[in-house]
Amino acid sequence: MKIALDAMGGDHGPKATVKGAIMAARDLPDDVKIVLIGNEKEIFEVIRQENFDESVFDIFHTEEVIEGGEHPAKAFSKKKNSSIVNGFGLLTSGRVDAFASTGNTGAMMIGAMFMVKSIPGIIRPAISAQVPNIKGGSATLLDVGLNPDCRPDVLFQYGMLGSLYAEHVFQISTPRVSLINVGSEAEKGNLITKAAYELMKETDGLNFTGNIEGNELFENTKADVIVCDGFVGNIVLKEAEALYTLVKKRGIEDVFFEQFNFENYGGTPVLGINQPVIIGHGISGSQAIKNMLIHTKDVVEAKLMDKLKEAFR
Repeated sequence: MKIALDAMGGDHGPKATVKGAIMAARDLPDDVKIVLIGNEKEIFEVIRQENFDESVFDIFHTEEVIEGGEHPAKAFSKKKNSSIVNGFGLLTSGRVDAFASTGNTGAMMIGAMFMVKSIPGIIRPAISAQVPNIKGGSATLLDVGLNPDCRPDVLFQYGMLGSLYAEHVFQISTPRVSLINVGSEAEKGNLITKAAYELMKETDGLNFTGNIEGNELFENTKADVIVCDGFVGNIVLKEAEALYTLVKKRGIEDVFFEQFNFENYGGTPVLGINQPVIIGHGISGSQAIKNMLIHTKDVVEAKLMDKLKEAFR
C-alpha cells in the first residue's frame, strides 16, 4: 500500500507534516509506504533534523504550493507543479492508493470532484466528523460543511454513506442511523427533514432509529451515524471545537472533553468519490498528521470506496 501525503499542506507544513509522517511510519506496518509530495530539499531537512532514515519514504519533488488563502479553482488550474495537483495525479494514475492533505480545502475538493470524480449514483459527496459520546465511543456526523443546502434524497444518501463508513472502517455491525431534527417525533422539522425521515424509514437496508435532537448529541444512545446538511453539521463541528478551546483556556483537564481535540482524529475521507482522498484540518500538528495517515491506511484496507460503489450500483 502507498499513501501520498501533501508535505507542504497546512499552516505548519512541511515541518509538522513530515514529523507526523515519521511518527506514523514508526507505527504503520512495513508494507505501507508513505510518499511525501513537496519540496525535496525542505522535506529532507526535516527528516535529518529528526535523525530519521530518509529511505523509509518515497519523495516526489514539486516546486509550487497552493496556499490556504488562494482561490481554489484558479490555483489548481495555474499551479500544475503544486503538491496538491501532483497528489491527485499520483492517485488517479494508480501510483498511490490514497492521497491525504491538510492543505487548501477548496483545492482538495476541486481535485476530488474533477479528477477523482463522484461514484455513479452519488448525488453529492460528503465529509464527516466524529462526535464523542460521554458514555464512551463516538458517532459519525455528516455532512459537516461540504453541502450547506441538501435535498431529502441527498440526506438519505448521507445515511447510506455514513452507515457503510461506520460498518467497514469503524467495524460497527448494523450501524444505527439518526437524523438531526428539532424534535424526536416523526412529524417535526422542516419540509426537507420530514421528507428525508420518510425515505430513511422506508429503506430496509438502513437501520434508521429516527430523529435525534441537538441536546442529545453528546449523551447519544441511539445513533452510530448522525445525518444533517452541511450548514447544520458545520455549526455543530465548530461549536464543538470552540467548546474544547474554552475548556482548555479555563484550565480544565477532562478525559471526555479531550475527545473534542481534532488532533486525535487527524482527517476524514471524502465519502462518495471513486478513490480515497482524506482531508485534514489546516492547523494540524504532527500528532494530527500521524492519526490522519493511520486512518487513511484503515480506509484503504477496508476497501471502503469499493463497498460504496457496490452499494450504489
